[in-house]
Amino acid sequence: MISARAFVIVLASAGVIISPSSSYSIRRSSHHPPRAAASRASLSMSSSSALIVQNKGGGHGELGYQLARRLSSSIYSDKISSVTILQDSARNPAREPFVSYSSDLPNVRVVEADLSGDGGDGSMMSAEDVMSILSGGVDSDGTTAYEYVWDNASKGDTGAGRAIVDCARAWKSRMLVYVSSAGIYKPDGVASFSFDDASIFIFPIPETAPVKETAGQVLYEKYAVESGVPFVSFRPQYIYGRKSNKWDYIDWYFDRIVRGAPLPIPGDGSQKVSLTNSEDVASLLARVLDDEDAAIAQTYFNCGTDRLVTYDDVARMCADAAGIENPRVVHYDASTLGKGKFPFRPTDFYVSPTTAMSKLGWEGSKYALEEDLGWYYEGYLARGGATREMKFEEDEALLVVA
Repeated sequence: MISARAFVIVLASAGVIISPSSSYSIRRSSHHPPRAAASRASLSMSSSSALIVQNKGGGHGELGYQLARRLSSSIYSDKISSVTILQDSARNPAREPFVSYSSDLPNVRVVEADLSGDGGDGSMMSAEDVMSILSGGVDSDGTTAYEYVWDNASKGDTGAGRAIVDCARAWKSRMLVYVSSAGIYKPDGVASFSFDDASIFIFPIPETAPVKETAGQVLYEKYAVESGVPFVSFRPQYIYGRKSNKWDYIDWYFDRIVRGAPLPIPGDGSQKVSLTNSEDVASLLARVLDDEDAAIAQTYFNCGTDRLVTYDDVARMCADAAGIENPRVVHYDASTLGKGKFPFRPTDFYVSPTTAMSKLGWEGSKYALEEDLGWYYEGYLARGGATREMKFEEDEALLVVA
């Protein structure tokens, strides 16, 4: 008779996505302290194994897929011998990138689990729960440990987020890499970001800029540092990609351009923004493997393209991609009228990968937005973006005042 552990491995090697809910129950526990997981000295370290914890979708939804492709390729074959994705089961399996897992990631083991952290009775996911899930439901003493962990799912220091940190510590992982967010930055002493706050910032925003102390990502970072696990955190901004399932930022432009509607852009449109291809983000996340000591010593890295564009640049580029001349750009005073439905901040708000380039030797972005907008526009049309019914009532109300 085949064991539960062997059964899980056989399914994974066949490219089948494993759902814990269908093969074994996920044990929730509210009384296991972190040290209970850390005390399991009998865990066996699998050589150069990597774990990617992936969220259900959204702005970071494609990063786990792109990172797994990179780690399982020949680029890092000398350091990474196996890759596992711990996938939030709340994802939509019919959408990208999840629908492409089996075809594009044949050598990657994918395990599904409820990463919400709430067991329904108020209990929270523990490190032992994660270990049991990854071992196929057998006792966590038999769980394979991971030398490298990338967490692209957790939004705080409780539940699954705390459990992942505790697992990395228990496994004595060489590195825990967290995908945080540049949205945690704030002007000094100000919790929100308004049009007038821009003068408080130095652009590009440095990694030493003040952060929102109560933000979940900040709490996760603090817990990870305090845990003593070798830790690195990347703070990305706006991301786009071929396998994305969130298109809000760039679609805002195309929605108006293809319908001949005006594009209300705050200020004079010269504000800069960082729009980064997900493959560039993945290459930066993996770059820690090239100089682990430097990555851990720096700890915090801003994550974005080194090819900045302005808000008006994006309008022109999108219009060119759609074959439309002279898009109807209208500038207005956001300090009095607000940002309306505009997808970005009303002011400059961007980060730079300078630290990663100098500390990790990252060569910079391979992809440029203007070159990518051709395939992006084709995808926009395929999604029905140009034909769906849309109303721009908030735009119209704003433009009447402007």
